[in-house]
Amino acid sequence: MFVCFTLFHSRRVFISNLQKEIEKQTGYRSSRKRRSEAQYDYEVYHSLEEIQSWMFMMNTTHPNLVDVFSVGKSYEGRPLYVLQVGEEKKAVWIDCGVHAREWIGPAFCQWFVKEVLIMSADLDKNVFFFFFCLQDRFWRKTRSKNHKFHCRGVDANRNWKVKWCGASSHPCDDTYCGPFPESEPEVKAVAKFLRKHKKRVEAYISIHAYAQMLLYPYSYKYATIPNFNCESAAHNAVTALYSAYGVKYRYGPASTTLYVSSGSSIDWAYRNGIPYAFAFELRDTGYFGFLLPESLIKPTCTETMRAVKAIASGVLKKCKTDREKFPYI
Repeated sequence: MFVCFTLFHSRRVFISNLQKEIEKQTGYRSSRKRRSEAQYDYEVYHSLEEIQSWMFMMNTTHPNLVDVFSVGKSYEGRPLYVLQVGEEKKAVWIDCGVHAREWIGPAFCQWFVKEVLIMSADLDKNVFFFFFCLQDRFWRKTRSKNHKFHCRGVDANRNWKVKWCGASSHPCDDTYCGPFPESEPEVKAVAKFLRKHKKRVEAYISIHAYAQMLLYPYSYKYATIPNFNCESAAHNAVTALYSAYGVKYRYGPASTTLYVSSGSSIDWAYRNGIPYAFAFELRDTGYFGFLLPESLIKPTCTETMRAVKAIASGVLKKCKTDREKFPYI
């Protein structure tokens, strides 16, 4: 099996054996399950079951720093666990795996937790909430059923209650916005949690792939948000990221840097009073796409770690004045 991209009449083969690449990332599951934190392999992709076991292992190993709790249940009845690291008042929310085929997202969140716990000084002023929302390996949408169509699921990043459904209204499309805002239990549960803690959550970060971009509001319109500190924070973040391996990221409003989309989580977060809202599109720019090799997990996570730390350390110092100064959507 091979993959090629067509531009007019020219073709270029990117992956000559797609099946082999898939098997590299999905095989040998039993050898990846570890019994201790020291043996856990952060340089391979893990299933949801493995990640949830890891979350509770981290809680057991670091009971004074790590907490795990559920904010609801998925459409299929699975608990929606959040991993909390730290106990201070100021918080950063980070979600990953919202689009399940973007496996580098959950891999990064696990990497970040590992590194932050090693350097526990980073927890002196911050608390991090990590939300892992995975469905199937090559799936983008949620798993909800539609009574009129055989197509399943809703794009969880088009289902938020902010300028909802400028995206597709057809259930079979990848960007289907859903029958109504927050129709998906996964989105509704996170929105409820963030509304409850919005005075505490100073930054919202959503980890996606792929494009090598750092995006901030607005997504739904061509306009600049009043909080210009988002731009400087994004600049500092991509500069920090570049310092690791020289990988270049574009940054800017999502609408002009990537494309216009409505019902997105970053627009919702900003509208609901979280002054800093970002979405990362991690490596690469299309050569491997969603099949980013496991050999690239470490460099991708290392550079992204620098970017997220730059955001967290920078914006949390400014948030008190920014909440008072800038109006929201």
